[in-house]
Amino acid sequence: MIPKNTIALFVLLISFLAFPQGNCSKFYPMEKGTSFQYTMSNKKGKTEGITDYSITKVENSGGHTTATMSMRFTDEKGKEVFVSDYKMTCTGDGIKLDYNSLVPSQMIQQYTEMGLEMDISGTDIELPNNLSVGQQLTDANVTVKISMTGMNMSIKVDQVNRKVEKKETVTTSAGNFDCYVIAQDNTSETMGVKTSFLSRLWLAEGVGMVKQETYQKNGDLMNLMELTQFNK
Repeated sequence: MIPKNTIALFVLLISFLAFPQGNCSKFYPMEKGTSFQYTMSNKKGKTEGITDYSITKVENSGGHTTATMSMRFTDEKGKEVFVSDYKMTCTGDGIKLDYNSLVPSQMIQQYTEMGLEMDISGTDIELPNNLSVGQQLTDANVTVKISMTGMNMSIKVDQVNRKVEKKETVTTSAGNFDCYVIAQDNTSETMGVKTSFLSRLWLAEGVGMVKQETYQKNGDLMNLMELTQFNK
């Protein structure tokens, strides 16, 4: 049986994981031991979950820096929903997040134990060092095809129309931050059923993601994620 929160996990990952970079990135520290905590709430301000990230390993090779990030998501009751590890590469011009890393390793293991086969394809998420208001960013996507005898399922998540909208100062419980605001359209499709929504991402130099909001197609706020702890 496919977990009912599968789509939510994919959207969460592809929307939020544009992480670290350190010396070769303006926007994210890339130091082992750095940790981030984000609190997700609904449009009424009720907490729906907590996401904790920590950098567990940093490697330098061939002029590139690669960080291993550990991620843990718990629901509003403190119950662990999933954990995952993924890698990001900083090239000096910015970062790339491997689309394969967008699929939680825990979910891959679970599906494998169930006898399912998974085929993952897509386009890496890119975030350049040099951002400016009005700048267009490249699209990103991930597609996962899941199959076993008598059953086939496809999950696809696209990020399109990525654009730097403006600069804005944001205040959270973690502090005050000067941010670039990146807007994008998101579409998820599972077995022919499509869901679309808009999101905005606030990025601060030296910190990374400070806030993200997602909206329905009519512009109504769906949920909010804010940086609530940051430690280097």
